[in-house]
Amino acid sequence: MPAYLWRVWARGREEPTYRAYWPQRLGWYGAAYRDQLNSSGGAGPMVWVHAVSLGETRAAEPLIRALRAALPGMRLLLTHTTATGREAGVRLLQAGDVQTWLPYDTPGAVRRFLRCHRPALGVLMETEVWPNVQHGAQAEGVPMVLANARLSEKSLRQGRRLAALMQPAARSLRLVLAQTDDDAVRLRQMGAPRVQVCGNVKFDMTPPEALLVRGRTWAEASGRPIVLAASTREGEEPGLLAAWQAVDGARWARLMIVPRHPQRFDEVAQQVQAGGWRLSRRSVWAGDQPDAEALTAEVWLGDSMGEMPAYYASARVALLGGSFQPLGGQNLIEAAACGCPVIMGPSTFNFADAAALSEEAGAAWRVADWPEAVARAEQACTPDRHADASQRARAFAAAHRGAAERMVQQMLPLIA
Repeated sequence: MPAYLWRVWARGREEPTYRAYWPQRLGWYGAAYRDQLNSSGGAGPMVWVHAVSLGETRAAEPLIRALRAALPGMRLLLTHTTATGREAGVRLLQAGDVQTWLPYDTPGAVRRFLRCHRPALGVLMETEVWPNVQHGAQAEGVPMVLANARLSEKSLRQGRRLAALMQPAARSLRLVLAQTDDDAVRLRQMGAPRVQVCGNVKFDMTPPEALLVRGRTWAEASGRPIVLAASTREGEEPGLLAAWQAVDGARWARLMIVPRHPQRFDEVAQQVQAGGWRLSRRSVWAGDQPDAEALTAEVWLGDSMGEMPAYYASARVALLGGSFQPLGGQNLIEAAACGCPVIMGPSTFNFADAAALSEEAGAAWRVADWPEAVARAEQACTPDRHADASQRARAFAAAHRGAAERMVQQMLPLIA
């Protein structure tokens, strides 16, 4: 515990939110917090949704919207583990809702958290399994659901190595709502007793129209096609920049890099400038539009939060971060919903089903490495190919909607 506390405190140097509301991480809540908790809210039940980070928080939005529709007066208890998740979660709150850190997975902290809030239902998003949280919820009579659940073969192997912890945690879940049939098989092998396949709730995400308009305005101002490197991970940018330079990418397009983690913004900026590229950072633009200096830059750095739909809307094509290292890729559904076709590398095991379906629908292409990705991007940026792939991407996203409503219908009997 002391080592973990030190680690989170250290991260707070770059992301100050990590140091905010520190006692909540240990399950301690002051008088002001309890007053807010006990203040007048909805007449319905309190539903607890845990969205660990930014991606899960975005995915939780359509699920929370469907829960509110089915449970008038519902109060939301929204928890997170990361600073980016907590910052993004603020906009999901309504009057009477509560937002806090998920306490550390220790018996005392979990017990204090549950007895303070007394939720009628707990919903964990995607891959979150916490042995003490789930054991404590079972002891306190709180039914727990793993929603939008996915489990790769790699994670299943890791879980089996920790079977003494993970299998009891899986068995304690009252309901698991899996994304695909393959996920369901693996989740049952892990020990989950009741698994239903509902699809991927991320298909129900609706990009804000204002952000889509902002992105299209950037594209128009750019004067040349934008190729987006979306949610890049550590170790990917050097290969991308080398491939971009090898084919003189600046001759026909502008490169936009959006790192997955905000603490890497400065690091990536230094890599770009060390390569001799003229760089413009989104964070220094005056207002919502690229300034005169930005229009002379060869590379734009997307170092803002909450604007991913705008980045996708500005691009002719997106290169999928996390898929050019053995990291399993990132969510490509948001790109499709914004009408942005995707070029993905060889590693997509975290989103295997969505990756295969998008490729089948003509909304994405798979390549072996960065040089092939950049070459394919140049082909995809032609007006005719972009228009066709963009239309296919939107159709692909629309065809798989409805998972949030299916999940809520499965959850309602547990609340009753």
